[in-house]
Amino acid sequence: MFLPSVHAETDKEVLLQFIKENPLGILITGQNSSQVDFLQCTHVPCVLDLPEEYGGAEPRLRAHIAKQNPQVKAMIEAVDEKPPNVLELDNDVLVLFNGRHDHYVTPKFYTDTKPDTGKVVPTWNYSAVQVYGKLRLYYDSKTAEAGRFLAQQVHDLSQHTETSIMGYTGGDRPQSWKVADAPQSYLDILKRNIVGIEIRITKIEGKYKMSQEMRPGDREGVIEGFAKLGNETGTAISELVKERAELSDKKKQTAKACQ
Repeated sequence: MFLPSVHAETDKEVLLQFIKENPLGILITGQNSSQVDFLQCTHVPCVLDLPEEYGGAEPRLRAHIAKQNPQVKAMIEAVDEKPPNVLELDNDVLVLFNGRHDHYVTPKFYTDTKPDTGKVVPTWNYSAVQVYGKLRLYYDSKTAEAGRFLAQQVHDLSQHTETSIMGYTGGDRPQSWKVADAPQSYLDILKRNIVGIEIRITKIEGKYKMSQEMRPGDREGVIEGFAKLGNETGTAISELVKERAELSDKKKQTAKACQ
């Protein structure tokens, strides 16, 4: 990921919260395989566990994907000696998380520079976080370790998405759907056809590309321009541009004061 300092987000807590709010990751692997292409990717919802939540040394991601996925076949083939229940890849994997809102930025929003010099071009505003880590694959649900992992993973993911994404928390809101609502025989079939994924995060980085680098007048034009779009994405981008502009200005002031 290209990380100009003006766009980079270095606060680890902010990056981890970003993943919790945007749990759909893109799992990217590179494995030599006789069956499928070297590079494989899968869109996969993830559960984020913090060290204090599970007793580990670093944050981890948990997920599951279909056993017939070509990416799974490549990962299994990459491990020569298969232990009875868990495979661990030698190479790091990459998971990319995109923010909920992104949008094209027209030069017409730059109300300062455009009429002054005309030296403006279009761009795209977006936010993203990526993590590198070591992947373990729980591929046989009939073993005790993989069975426990898959049962916990499916439960935790559904609870997180039902409550945090859908807002089904009970009380004045609807009750959430629970895994236990499905027949056990159906769940057993499901678990036989998925594999569990655990990724120990070794590196995390992210960015908010939200017009921070523009002149104050241009940033105001971007904020106003998106607000006038009159839709959810326009409102969200407008607020993010304002928030990130204020953070960027604050950092500049702090750095200047320390000189």
